[in-house]
Amino acid sequence: MKKFTILMLCIATLGLASCKKDTIVQPANAILTVVKDISPNAWVLSNDQETFTADISVPEIDQYHVDNEGTLVYISYNSGASYIALPFVYNVDAYSFEVYKGGVSIDVQSSDYQATTPIKPTSTVRVKIVLVGNDL
Repeated sequence: MKKFTILMLCIATLGLASCKKDTIVQPANAILTVVKDISPNAWVLSNDQETFTADISVPEIDQYHVDNEGTLVYISYNSGASYIALPFVYNVDAYSFEVYKGGVSIDVQSSDYQATTPIKPTSTVRVKIVLVGNDL
């Protein structure tokens, strides 16, 4: 029994020692940051009166970016002194974003069914859009 155990231990040791370790190096991701201001009159109320939307033109977003890369969006109500990452809920309103070829749209919707009309931003809102990808 001892010989069999030693034989199996030797086979396992040889099997593990013959494994090859590969190091895969990925190219570094490129990051592009775009900062835009949204004025209070840029927010458009939808026909069902449940969503305020502001469209932001970002020509750097192409179809390849939409399909294969990442987008982060942050919003600031104090001229860029601090930012909040979207999506989030503030004052009963839910903030979210959609990325499309050529831009980003930010939506404000009520998160409460008691008051379905969201509150329109009354001051200029600064938005930081971070594009993460390989070919920016």
